[in-house]
Amino acid sequence: MSDSGKRMMVFSGTANLELAEGIAEHLGIELGNVKISKFANGEIYVRFLESVRGADVFLVQSVCAPVNAALMELLIMVDAAKRASARSITAVVSHYGYARQDKKSAAREPITAKLVADLMTTAGVDRVIAMDLHQGQIQGFFNQPVNHLTALPILADYFESLELEDMCVVSPDVGRAKACKKLSDMLGASLAIMHKGRPEHNVAEITHVIGEVDGKNCIIADDMIDTAGSVTEGAKALMQKGAQAVYICATHGIFSGPAYERIESSSAVEVVVTNSLPVPFEKRGSKIRVLSVAPLFAHAIQNVYNDESVSELFDPDFQL
Repeated sequence: MSDSGKRMMVFSGTANLELAEGIAEHLGIELGNVKISKFANGEIYVRFLESVRGADVFLVQSVCAPVNAALMELLIMVDAAKRASARSITAVVSHYGYARQDKKSAAREPITAKLVADLMTTAGVDRVIAMDLHQGQIQGFFNQPVNHLTALPILADYFESLELEDMCVVSPDVGRAKACKKLSDMLGASLAIMHKGRPEHNVAEITHVIGEVDGKNCIIADDMIDTAGSVTEGAKALMQKGAQAVYICATHGIFSGPAYERIESSSAVEVVVTNSLPVPFEKRGSKIRVLSVAPLFAHAIQNVYNDESVSELFDPDFQL
């Protein structure tokens, strides 16, 4: 894609090729040709098989399991593009690994989300396009521009298509309440908030539900689902409070460990996530629905490439 000497090139890491192909399709271009392989000892090798000199390079990668390998692969791709004289390098990070380690909650803990930002900066990233970061403050860990997209409009469109009555968006905790309020406004739904405690990592206990959920079609909305303990326990608590039905949605379906089994055996009607992380088709089961965020990322990439505003794209009111 050329315009006044400019050239856009989009390459994909190995973590989420399906999303990258969707982005390229919406942009009307082919993914760039890059060789990514591993040596016998597990070291990652990257080589661009076409010239990127003077090009605006967009590297699509989801920092997902295996997280460390996906992150290292992205860093090596950035370094290779930088050394090959790319004009600019944008990391399109559909899921930002280590985002939950964004502050010190106890003595002698790291702030790993900041470390990841420092690594990307050192590698040579000029801009980051991310989606639904666990905390918005992660944008401040970079000195480079960060375009922070949200999947809320895509999730809202889906739930509107179901034509549910008496909807209530339920925040799984107080920290997620602001985003859930935006979703409830988009759906014309009421809002409720659950209070949960975490006795240890990946363990959640629902203690209170603030708001009226009796007889409602409840939608628990979170930024990510990891082991699915929090949201399935939340669905159980809402049904005990008299909810008519419970749906669960999140941008990032991490689905670690017992997540699939918990979802299938839960009281939730459906669990809706996006393809910001790959969800194997054979593991989706009867309750998991995956929506594509490729059009949103493609719009963002196009606007960045054309030096146009991207603010409309991370506004929850934006319609594709």
